[in-house]
Amino acid sequence: MNHAREIILLNVFGGDKPGVTASLTGILGQYDANILDIGQAVIHDDLGLGILFEVPEKEEASPVLKDLLFKSYELGINIKFTPITEERYNEWVSHQGKKRFIITLLSSKLKAEQISHVTKIISEQGLNIDNITRLSGRVALDQTNNTDKAVIEFSVRGVPKSTEKMKQDFIEISKEQEIDIAFQADNIFRRNRRLVCFDMDSTLIQTEVIDELAEKAGIGEKVKAITEAAMRGEIDFSESFIQRVSLLKGLDESVMKDIAENLPITEGAERLFKTLKKYGYRTAILSGGFNYFGNYLKNKLGIDYVFANELEIENGKLTGKHRGDIVDGAKKAELLKLLAFKEDIHLEQVIAVGDGSNDLPMLHTAGLGIAFHAKPKVQESAKHHISSSGLDAILYLLGFRDREMD
Repeated sequence: MNHAREIILLNVFGGDKPGVTASLTGILGQYDANILDIGQAVIHDDLGLGILFEVPEKEEASPVLKDLLFKSYELGINIKFTPITEERYNEWVSHQGKKRFIITLLSSKLKAEQISHVTKIISEQGLNIDNITRLSGRVALDQTNNTDKAVIEFSVRGVPKSTEKMKQDFIEISKEQEIDIAFQADNIFRRNRRLVCFDMDSTLIQTEVIDELAEKAGIGEKVKAITEAAMRGEIDFSESFIQRVSLLKGLDESVMKDIAENLPITEGAERLFKTLKKYGYRTAILSGGFNYFGNYLKNKLGIDYVFANELEIENGKLTGKHRGDIVDGAKKAELLKLLAFKEDIHLEQVIAVGDGSNDLPMLHTAGLGIAFHAKPKVQESAKHHISSSGLDAILYLLGFRDREMD
């Protein structure tokens, strides 16, 4: 005789050991049960396993539950059964079409207060957390390595009440807690980024090369003031570029070689490029700086493309002029589009990373625009920001785990 459909949620707790899932699903298989959902997590050898299953109409639930209880006793684990109504199950099914997002939290050491703040914002926005995953390796209790990171990823579902307010809340929490928080749509593009474009000065390297050249020419303070005003967006980049280059007139070409060989490369850059290369990503420098230094980094880090400005040199001296078009903000965005076309990829598959106001056009053009240790104006305007971590933090935003990185 047929009876009402029975749906049961099986929760399993206890020490992790080989064969637990195989044994329990083996019993369910004997009764021809349908698996409607399944999930498992292991934290420090403690197993948490959930199986939502449907008992076929031809079967009774009691024998299934009895056999599962006997097997759990045999395995030394605890189990719990929760009956689920068809209405409740159908409600869950109706939620699966909702938008999904990934929120990544990066910190030197993960604290409960940080998670509390982030999850409170998620809740206030009406989003549900489906999964929490640790991407970083476990941090030693006696942490001595300042480059260690604790990174977790939240998979959330729903539509934020206000994306702008959520972003501002995350920025405030980032400043207060000295953590980085990234929020991005979980879609096919997020899982299939193919091209990463970088600004050079104050992004790939921890200096502004034009300021280094100016120091050698004895006009450091004058050029630095123009540079800072340009990066803050107070004066037009092209105008500031022409002003600064003109002040370098007469500088010996050999100075450039000395500066290139001593460029302070940003923390995490070498790990980032090794990993990107390993997994087939294409990389580019799109810089308002100079191609002499961009090409040096290209050779050192294995970068695929370099687009930057060319200084005019005659008789071994800088003339105070440049050759070709100035690579300003608009030009960077244009070059990014051209590279995407050349690589035959969608703009959503492109990542752009920069720190200055002249980087904003390419940050807005790319599918994932990251303001890296950026000025406040840039940080607020960009889609995402990294302010407390090295460049290799970008890998976590792509979903990489520590064990997958070089």
